[in-house]
Amino acid sequence: MAAVANVYLNFLGNTEEAFEFYRSVIGGEFLAIMRFSDTPGAEEMPEGDRGKIMHIALAMGGGTMIMGTDALESMGQSLTFGNNSFICLGPESLEEGQKLFDGLSAGGKIEQAFEKMFWGDYFGSFTDKYGVQWMVNYTEHDQK
Repeated sequence: MAAVANVYLNFLGNTEEAFEFYRSVIGGEFLAIMRFSDTPGAEEMPEGDRGKIMHIALAMGGGTMIMGTDALESMGQSLTFGNNSFICLGPESLEEGQKLFDGLSAGGKIEQAFEKMFWGDYFGSFTDKYGVQWMVNYTEHDQK
């Protein structure tokens, strides 16, 4: 059985900004953008929360996507950023890997520079300016 693993991210009110940034670097199209104002009972929500993102999905190719939402205190939600998840990207070329690494790490904190590793792949990891952890791993293939 083959399964597609997608990533779902929660943010503290800046989901739309984060996803616009991700799309500007990765490319792809939004498959869905739903706001809390589109939900039943939205008129009962604080006005400032209605325009926040209830669900967003960014297609990344190969059947995978990144999805996200705004965690709203008015709905009893809380959010603590941790270090237990990464998004791992597998680019199709070294050049694409470098572009993704440079673009997504801008304004963030690099943990491991994108470079050739002892196991033969090019690898790098970082936390972006939104607190999301990323890995970029390019496996060189023989060009026969």
